[in-house]
Amino acid sequence: MTLKPDWLRVKAPQWEHVGNVKEILRDLALNTVCEEASCPNIGECFNTGTATFLIMGPACTRACPYCDINFEKKPELLDSTEPTRLAEAVRRMQLNHVVITSVNRDDLPDGGASHFVHCINAVRSISPHTTIEVLIPDLCGNWNALEIILEAAPEVLNHNTETISRLYQRVRPQGNYERTVELLQRSRQISPSTYTKSGIMVGLGETDAEIRQVMQDLRAVDCDILTIGQYLQPSQKHLQVAEFISPEQFAAWKVLGEKLGFLQIISSPLTRSSYHAEQVRELMTRYPR
Repeated sequence: MTLKPDWLRVKAPQWEHVGNVKEILRDLALNTVCEEASCPNIGECFNTGTATFLIMGPACTRACPYCDINFEKKPELLDSTEPTRLAEAVRRMQLNHVVITSVNRDDLPDGGASHFVHCINAVRSISPHTTIEVLIPDLCGNWNALEIILEAAPEVLNHNTETISRLYQRVRPQGNYERTVELLQRSRQISPSTYTKSGIMVGLGETDAEIRQVMQDLRAVDCDILTIGQYLQPSQKHLQVAEFISPEQFAAWKVLGEKLGFLQIISSPLTRSSYHAEQVRELMTRYPR
């Protein structure tokens, strides 16, 4: 395995603050993508009292070779108390902005859309001033399910593109590049007031031209926000890193994204889908819908 460059070294977290967040999560029996997906920013985010909640998990019905979340063909039944527990965590952590994501639940007729809605409504009932971002799976192209989620009016609808079209079969074999772009396009059409967001990983063998094409495809469907981060291999059984991208290249993509018209683009080696997600509140002030 290629050694990580210096710019990917993460400062040791202040475990006093991390422990406070973990205590809340354990007490309420909640999962976070921060822990399940081995996010490198867990220390920074937990230190600031931020977490991305992982619902309907922790097992996923897809086994993408880049992802560290557990695979299970027949995951457990949904827990009807999870939305209430999640909302209580948001209250205890006093979050201004919350990100709610999920594993893929291809075993469910609506892909878990109704459970997303229950979570959104539960948070709104107890923390009405908290803005809500949902990071959703592709729902197997069930556009009625997408409409169900958007009718609950989350401030941000996030769906990750993950990689370039050419690499989808290897990186995201049960996904579809065109379906992902269409989901973002339909989200804009269904709910023009909702900010749309997507994210991609780099360092898997893509070219600069291919990254630029993804950015153009996302802007063509009026995607508002984009995150670009370095792929890191979770373990020896996962896809290998083809290349570590320099901070200078990430900065160049940020400049390009701004020229293309993204309202916000976060591009750096350690960027992940929910990294600095709370900044969307400032964006909403500058670009009201």
